[in-house]
Amino acid sequence: MAEVKKRVKKGKKNNDTNTKQGIRWYLVVIWSLFAIGLVCGFGLFYGINHEWFGDMPTFEELENPSTNLASEIISADGKVLGTYYIENRSNVSYSELSPHLVNALLAIEDIRFYEHSGIDQRALMRVVFGIVTGNDKGGGSTLTQQLAKNLFPRGENLSTPQLVIRKFQEWVTATKLEYNYSKDEIIAMYLNTVFYGHNAYGIKKASETFFNLEPKDLNIEQAALMAGVVNAPSRFSPIRNPERALQRRNLVISQMATYGFITPQERDSISQIPIDMSNFGVLDHNTGQATYLREYLRQTLTEWSKTSKKADGTPYNIYKDGLRIYTTIDSRMQQYAEEAVKEHLSLDLQPAFDKHWKGYANAPFSLEEEEIEDLLELSMKRSERYRKMRNAGISLDSIKANFNVPAKMTVFSWEGPIDTVMTPMDSMRYYKSFLQSSLMSVESHTGHVKAYVGGIDYRFFKYDHVTQARRQVGSTFKPFLYTLAMQEGEYTPCTTVPNISYSIEMPDGKFWEPRDAGKSMFGEEVTLKWALAHSNNRISTYLMKRFGPEAVIQMARRMGVTAPIEAVPSICLGVCDISLHEMVGAMSTFANQGVYIKPIFITKIEDKNGNVIDYFETDKVEAMDEVTAYKMIELMKGVVQSGTGVRLKYKYGLRNPIAGKTGTTQNQSDGWFMGITPDLTTGVWTGAEDRSVHFRTIGLGQGSNMALPIWAIYMQKVYADSTLNISKDDFEKPLSDVALEFDCELYEQEQSQKNQVVVEEEEF
Repeated sequence: MAEVKKRVKKGKKNNDTNTKQGIRWYLVVIWSLFAIGLVCGFGLFYGINHEWFGDMPTFEELENPSTNLASEIISADGKVLGTYYIENRSNVSYSELSPHLVNALLAIEDIRFYEHSGIDQRALMRVVFGIVTGNDKGGGSTLTQQLAKNLFPRGENLSTPQLVIRKFQEWVTATKLEYNYSKDEIIAMYLNTVFYGHNAYGIKKASETFFNLEPKDLNIEQAALMAGVVNAPSRFSPIRNPERALQRRNLVISQMATYGFITPQERDSISQIPIDMSNFGVLDHNTGQATYLREYLRQTLTEWSKTSKKADGTPYNIYKDGLRIYTTIDSRMQQYAEEAVKEHLSLDLQPAFDKHWKGYANAPFSLEEEEIEDLLELSMKRSERYRKMRNAGISLDSIKANFNVPAKMTVFSWEGPIDTVMTPMDSMRYYKSFLQSSLMSVESHTGHVKAYVGGIDYRFFKYDHVTQARRQVGSTFKPFLYTLAMQEGEYTPCTTVPNISYSIEMPDGKFWEPRDAGKSMFGEEVTLKWALAHSNNRISTYLMKRFGPEAVIQMARRMGVTAPIEAVPSICLGVCDISLHEMVGAMSTFANQGVYIKPIFITKIEDKNGNVIDYFETDKVEAMDEVTAYKMIELMKGVVQSGTGVRLKYKYGLRNPIAGKTGTTQNQSDGWFMGITPDLTTGVWTGAEDRSVHFRTIGLGQGSNMALPIWAIYMQKVYADSTLNISKDDFEKPLSDVALEFDCELYEQEQSQKNQVVVEEEEF
């Protein structure tokens, strides 16, 4: 028995020894594995940081993360008129965010954001589990990790080992972001990088697209929707999936209550509020304010960027570099200009035009059917559809056949776009029946363009009638001729001339002798002020005979007109084609004491960091002395006081000092009005795309009926807005010893009494 006990005791001792040895062995293995893991982990992160496994963002890239930023076109009163972009994205700072938005984001995405240093332990375990199981739904769990992924995308079709490495790279990047930026900066950066769907990148553009608001103005329910959308923009889109969007928004609201950002009572009441998308509007190049100007500036800035270099020597890119383009446009005046064009054309002129042509064959063309077909074929060949088909090698006969096949399309109407079915050829004929109009308004003493309307709807009519189009100007050209007379000492606005027929001998020995439509004051002595006010062609012929066409052209050149002008006597009646842009710039010379200032649209351009990279200044030329300019103002006042623009007083109630000139061209194809006040020079043109489409009578087709009402409506709105501070005072007289009191009332009172309601414009 003793022997047995002895053996048991010895065995137990051996077992204890073996157990201790086993424990030691396991500890050595565990600590060895831990040490190896630690070394491998250190080596892994060291290798990642030193780009052994692929490129990592540099310090400079972390300081200046590269994203495609939209360039913003900003009005003089601080409104964003539009953007140029590849991704419609503009950055905001943390101070520009609604507190509700920050709270909603933290509640649904990363409630421990202010507690961790870029990597959350719970999120880390979720990510590891996802990688091991091959079901990677964890993603970048913290906001910082998601920001790292947004700034430096993973790429597609990664293998599992590549995905593991990429995940580690994101952790390293997240840590660096936390080191380089404050928590508030990271939140702003994250919201700036997120895609919200509907072509909106970043919270600023998303707020504008969804609610037409700035990010700082979002309320709780709007902020909750924005925070919820980022998880899956398509799935939770309030436009495409309103029910899911509501559920997601309410989940965010519930989370906000859970974490104490709102009370349970607020949660319950806000959750009952339906999603309001009444202000939703996708931002693109075809919509918004000043669409024609934005396209003009796009072309201008594209040329500018070719010669403007960044610090690294590469040219600026208006679609990616986040430039801030400060324009001269006033958003309020732009709105009034667009409204004025729409009001007159949609409510008055277009209905009158359609009624005027109702029942006529080939309406509204003053052409034979064969000529109309030729015109439409020419339009077909100018279309983008035709260009693409020709480039594809399709024959002309096949293209013509295609243009005569009915197709679904959306077409313009003044009541709104219409979905219909018609052939492309019929659509072109349909579009040519619409009257077009353009307006440009310039601050006379600075040359700053304050409003710019190039057509009736940029979505359907891309042609810009301010800068692209040159149209016959009619009697709006006469002020160039009268300016020559005023700068001669012998002439004043009250100088009288016999109102008789005059003729000019031409180089071929024939005589040119224009007529006037009416016989008013024929054979009597009339003042030059009366003659210009009534657009008298006889007196214009008298002055042309006195000065010659070359001198008139030179005067127009000094006043900024660059369009080709043939040196023939008939230019005094406005047979030349000039753009509205040039005409407005020229007429503003009179209000600016004789100094021509070339109209400008941009004042400065900043880079994405707010550094000014270019300033823009006006070009100035002294075209005439200040006395001549003032005489011309007095002359052109007569147009409004008693001449072809008298309806400004009696119909529209504009009785403040206004100088102006109407214009009507051959066959009533173009109607013009140039209006000048001490602060603003504004020009309006109205007509159809093709000159063969026009009113048949002078009563409807004259400039005082086609263009002047738009000017009047625009100025009524401008004067009604006291925040604009547009003066109704008289023009400033020059400091001169020359007598500047022009009492021509003897001839004007009689005419004014006869024409208090409507004055027909006696011109061709």
